[in-house]
Amino acid sequence: MEEKYIISIDQSTQGTKALLFDAEGHLLRRTDVPHRQIVNEKGWVSHDPEEIYRNTIRVVKDLVEESGIDHSLVQGIGISNQRETTLIWDKETNKPIADAIVWQCSRATEICERPEIKNAAKMIREKTGLPLSPYFPAAKMAWLLENFQWEESQRGQEPVALKSQKCQELMAQHQLCFGTIDTWLVYRLTKGHDYKTDYSNASRTQLFNIFTLKWDEEICKLFGICPEDLPQVCDSDSEFGWTDFEGLFEKPIPIHAVLGDSHGALFGQGCLRKGDIKATYGTGSSIMMNIGEAPVVSTHGVVTSLAWGMNGKVNYVLEGNINYTGAVISWLKDDVRLIDSPGETESLCREAISDDELYFVPAFTGLGAPHWKSNAKASLSGITRTTGKAEIIRAGIECIAYQITDVVRAMEADAGVKVKEFRVDGGPTKNGYLMQFQSDILGGNVLVPDAEELSGIGVAYAAGIAMGIYTMDLFKLMKRKIYSKKMDENLREKKYIGWSKAVGNLV
Repeated sequence: MEEKYIISIDQSTQGTKALLFDAEGHLLRRTDVPHRQIVNEKGWVSHDPEEIYRNTIRVVKDLVEESGIDHSLVQGIGISNQRETTLIWDKETNKPIADAIVWQCSRATEICERPEIKNAAKMIREKTGLPLSPYFPAAKMAWLLENFQWEESQRGQEPVALKSQKCQELMAQHQLCFGTIDTWLVYRLTKGHDYKTDYSNASRTQLFNIFTLKWDEEICKLFGICPEDLPQVCDSDSEFGWTDFEGLFEKPIPIHAVLGDSHGALFGQGCLRKGDIKATYGTGSSIMMNIGEAPVVSTHGVVTSLAWGMNGKVNYVLEGNINYTGAVISWLKDDVRLIDSPGETESLCREAISDDELYFVPAFTGLGAPHWKSNAKASLSGITRTTGKAEIIRAGIECIAYQITDVVRAMEADAGVKVKEFRVDGGPTKNGYLMQFQSDILGGNVLVPDAEELSGIGVAYAAGIAMGIYTMDLFKLMKRKIYSKKMDENLREKKYIGWSKAVGNLV
């Protein structure tokens, strides 16, 4: 087979990766570099967009040089990105007006509490599929406009307070660009020629109407943003522009796919049909279900977004995010010191008394989807005289599966489908006890892939398929370990009812 390569860039919260794929879709090599987590005394979390851009150039250069491939054989680029992290930059200088506000930063809370915006929360949800929150870019953009300005002399120091007159002048001249990390990278990589985003990222801004598939003028006005100043929204597998990576490539190559990281993982998992569902187990967990070409507004505590746009059609998703899944294992190790390493948990779970009815609900910062109990406190219930270390560890592991099952049940109710096959990825999926318990409590097969870089794989596949290098048979490459339910149905129901009571008792 003729030598051809696809490179994917996975720009995540902690760092930037570059991955090299051959003409058959095999992952050959990976390079990565972290970036600074800029946290001030108020707990605000920022990233330096210039550092992220420099790191993107660096990881691709390192990847190509370390692999020893012929530069001219790289056919295309895909980009997956951390979602909701937001920045604004000046078209004339190509410089950000301030550091990017990271998705987890809540400094824009005051924007969402303003009466004119708070009173529009129902309308915003009905149009965007998302609950009003400072988590999303709309409020972050408004906050940046009101609080920062670009001054060359101030770069590298703390951003200076915004003079509204200067900002209004730039706005009136339509000189500002607004975007998430995907838009920033496309803009910089194409030397300002292409100002674009894709449907998956647009749908997470809280400014995009997921029914009309346009920037919503009414919502944009609420947040003080002109829709004309926002990027062009494109199919996720379209041509986003051409780049030579600052002279790395003799001839420019196309950026031919862009996807938010969770959406990239959904595509990489091969969840292409209505009802296909995946979960990424990390510090928290993202559960995402493909619901096809017709949107469904959730009434069961999850949110609606766009999966992607491809071949001129969009697919929608239901999504639920859980704050504490893998983080429970860290808590067991670092805070209560019941284990020395995560690898100990599997054997301890198997040592625990089988009929113990202990439940741990990790509501350290309240409960997220689908319960939304912001004032709830974590609890350990059902303690008996025989409860010991192993039983507590097992309750901590099992709570991960219970929480994910709650989200899946909510999605089943919204979408009107029954999940029979559940695709998973992330570090905790290495725990065989957890995966078997997930299958048992969910009542369906759990599929664990042999690959780990699902976001990067997904966007590489999307680019390669769009360019005619790959076919849909590519998804057959991935090998998966299958866990099938073994638990008696009566016991499964008893355990799940016990969990539901433990959650219901929280205040």
